[in-house]
Amino acid sequence: LLRLRPRKGQPETTRRLLELEPGDTDGHLHAALEPDLALDEGRWDLYLLAEPEAERQRLRPGLRDLRALVGGHLRDRPSPVTATIPYVTKDGFLALRAWRRAAHAEAGTIDVTDRAITVTARLHGAGLDEDATVRLRLRGSDIVRDLRPRIDDDGRGFAFTAGREDLTVAGEEAGRIWDAFVRPAADEPPIRIARLLDDLADRKHVFVYPAMTADGTAVRPYYTVDNDLAIEATPTE
Repeated sequence: LLRLRPRKGQPETTRRLLELEPGDTDGHLHAALEPDLALDEGRWDLYLLAEPEAERQRLRPGLRDLRALVGGHLRDRPSPVTATIPYVTKDGFLALRAWRRAAHAEAGTIDVTDRAITVTARLHGAGLDEDATVRLRLRGSDIVRDLRPRIDDDGRGFAFTAGREDLTVAGEEAGRIWDAFVRPAADEPPIRIARLLDDLADRKHVFVYPAMTADGTAVRPYYTVDNDLAIEATPTE
């Protein structure tokens, strides 16, 4: 039994059942999550049902071979873009982290200097027009910064640079967060820039970048709890 973990205080609504089948050689039972069975975006907890009305037994992980996921960002994905990564919860149980998005911009190299932050990325499930823009949105406000990306010849890869002036707002306190998006064309909605297509379910505390410091403010890129790219500005004094 796969159960989509509900938000705090909300009821459980989404489940999937997978049949157990004997393995070819090891004598163990196996349940296969086929690639075309895309899970709703979120965290899924796994249970064993010994029989249809039996009490759920939470599963603990054995060996997790994730080598097939490591290079997931190296091939182009059609729409909808999906990713599923098994991981171990804080209390030691097996779970799945799933994403499903109409289109997705996969973040790559992030370079931080004392003047600017440069990000490379690749768009999956869509293509970039000549008038594509990168949008930085100040969380909790209507303030945005539109930047012109450098687009690769194939119309999928791109890079952008955000300088100090792009991340400064007159009259705003230093503590703020900018969320990063790309707009493939002027008349299309923004697509979140994130890092989803590899073997890490939670990268916020794994990928830690240095800060660009100026005028009493430290600015650094980071990944959110959903592996989306954001830029945080905090006071240094």
